[in-house]
Amino acid sequence: MDWTKRLKLLLAGLGLVLLAACGRAELYGKLSEAQANEMIAVLQRSGIEAEKQSAGEAGWTLTTAKGDFGKAVEILQSQGYPRQDFATLGTVFKKEGFVSSPTEERARLNWGLSQELSRTLTQIDGVVQARVHLALPEDAPLAETKAPASASVFIKYRPGTDINGQIGKIKALVVNSIEGLKYENVSVETFAAQPPPVVVGAATAPSGTGDGMIFAAVVGALLLGGALAYPGVRRWRLRRQAAARRAIVPQEIQP
Repeated sequence: MDWTKRLKLLLAGLGLVLLAACGRAELYGKLSEAQANEMIAVLQRSGIEAEKQSAGEAGWTLTTAKGDFGKAVEILQSQGYPRQDFATLGTVFKKEGFVSSPTEERARLNWGLSQELSRTLTQIDGVVQARVHLALPEDAPLAETKAPASASVFIKYRPGTDINGQIGKIKALVVNSIEGLKYENVSVETFAAQPPPVVVGAATAPSGTGDGMIFAAVVGALLLGGALAYPGVRRWRLRRQAAARRAIVPQEIQP
């Protein structure tokens, strides 16, 4: 292959790499607009640029630079994003048949109550994730003693949040939401979330910079250098070819 064609192919390949480095990567889809805005704010506080795009009825899509994809996912997961979509009592008790068994109705009620309580607890400032597990005994009218109801609450909170001062209120909220549940039968376990990863250079670099942008800058410099050097290299190559032809011609005309 001719040297000129090789150089052109090399420059074209570097251009494709540059375009790939500057491309976008989808982080999450099917988000509500409110949650997409929250996730963008979390990423921007860590120095990572993100954008939301409407997908019509499918909700919103969150994108970022390909070079920032890994850091963005790690930061969002440390902050409990994307939030879980909790079922409501309306969706749990949606009528799908003519007759439901008592077991089905009871399971739906427990699940619906658990989902509603979990949704409420996630609204507390500083709470990243919340789960409520209920153990409600079956109705037994003929039994001499009735098994007590109980509840277990899982709370994952942001570091620095005084969650221990809220445990009493959390227990009271659960007790007052479940009929027959006693305060002493509710346990609340709290766990601190990991702090968001620190992005090196986030304080001084403008929004949207990252490994991908640095890589793109390096590739761009290589492309520019190749484009500037190409004319000089081509002239040097032509002079060598002309000198070679002049050296061959006298030998051919000698007697």
